[in-house]
Amino acid sequence: MNWYPRRPLLYLVSGWILTAVIASLFPEMTEAWLLGGGLIAGIALNDQWRCRRMATPEIQRLMPRTLPLSVPTHVRLQVRNRQAYPVRLLIHDHYPAHFSCEEMPREVKLDARSGIEIDYRLLPPERGDALFGKTELQLLSPWGLWQQRRFAGSTGSVRVYPNFAEISTYTLLATDNRLSQIGVRHRQRRGEGNEFFQLREYRQGDSQRQIHWQASARQRKLVSKDYEDEKDQQVIFLLDTGRRMRHRDDGRAHLDQALNAVLLLSYVAVRQGDAVGIMTIGGDNRWIAPRKGQNTVNHLLESLYNLESSIEPADYLSAASKLSSLQRRRALIILITNTRNEDDRDLFAATSQLRHHHLVVLADLREEILDQTVTTPIDTESQVLRYHAVERYLDERRRKHRLLLHRGIMALDITARQLPVALVNQYLDIKAEASL
Repeated sequence: MNWYPRRPLLYLVSGWILTAVIASLFPEMTEAWLLGGGLIAGIALNDQWRCRRMATPEIQRLMPRTLPLSVPTHVRLQVRNRQAYPVRLLIHDHYPAHFSCEEMPREVKLDARSGIEIDYRLLPPERGDALFGKTELQLLSPWGLWQQRRFAGSTGSVRVYPNFAEISTYTLLATDNRLSQIGVRHRQRRGEGNEFFQLREYRQGDSQRQIHWQASARQRKLVSKDYEDEKDQQVIFLLDTGRRMRHRDDGRAHLDQALNAVLLLSYVAVRQGDAVGIMTIGGDNRWIAPRKGQNTVNHLLESLYNLESSIEPADYLSAASKLSSLQRRRALIILITNTRNEDDRDLFAATSQLRHHHLVVLADLREEILDQTVTTPIDTESQVLRYHAVERYLDERRRKHRLLLHRGIMALDITARQLPVALVNQYLDIKAEASL
């Protein structure tokens, strides 16, 4: 416990020191000056002694155990004074240092045997585990001459997850088959290459291949075969967590937006009866084997919430070799990354290796600043040079993606903001065409 003199005491001591000049000029005032100093010391010590005997107020912190990324969260402190006299104090909750906070610290006055509740807001800027320390109390002495530092309450930890409010919106739309509201296209089943589901009455527009001629003869009316998408297939995400995924668009890291897309497509794929797994590359290497069932998305969320990007480059070729040994069964492999020209050699080799046994989709993220540069009006010479440099870079990307497509790799050249909808559309195209 630490003690700090407050301004009233400093003013008293400063005034006493200044009167020493008068005492030095008038020796007969020396005794009064010494008496005044003793009186100030006595008052200060008595005030400190009374503060020392004061009981520490009780503190309880109320907040969720899990927080969404970059979403303001309310924290409530319940403070109670059990003593028979009022207490003044300054409260500062020891929240994680990297969090943004409003309305802290707070100065409050507690009446005798009473309590109050204090609310403040936190904004977690990154995913992972975060630790709260005990709450710091700066207790004011009864006469306000001293301030004593104490700690109350308990420590605690929280988990910062991807913004599950965003994901919940997507999944609710998926549950109600309303994903078209965010750009996911509805597909008609083609009746070819998919699993047989049921027989039903013929509808205008059904192809001749869907007509079940034997059943039509028995019923004396046209009967069509209904199909559903093939189930029990496997989707594997190959997620880059290296230095390229540290880029931010509008303050949101590519890795965070990629995780949202992974969780959304995982939800859609599980509802389609498929199994979902993930491998991370580029620093924090993790492997989650494909699994099915309602708890799959929650399992992925628990396993990936503290995933962080590193400063290492992603090793595509090594990752392809490792994934090939772990995943023997044919699967849809979705590589989410942000490539540069110097990556082309390893990227082509890795995707070609995976293409031998799997269907491969490359989601190549593009920084939004590139699109802004080529659409912004040009007024200066430097803008002209920047425009041509960016246009040349984008042209090289398009050439690379055409070459990948020629080799049987589906390539998506998209921004991180477009990623969730683009991945779901690509997945549903593959399911509708029975490509896997």
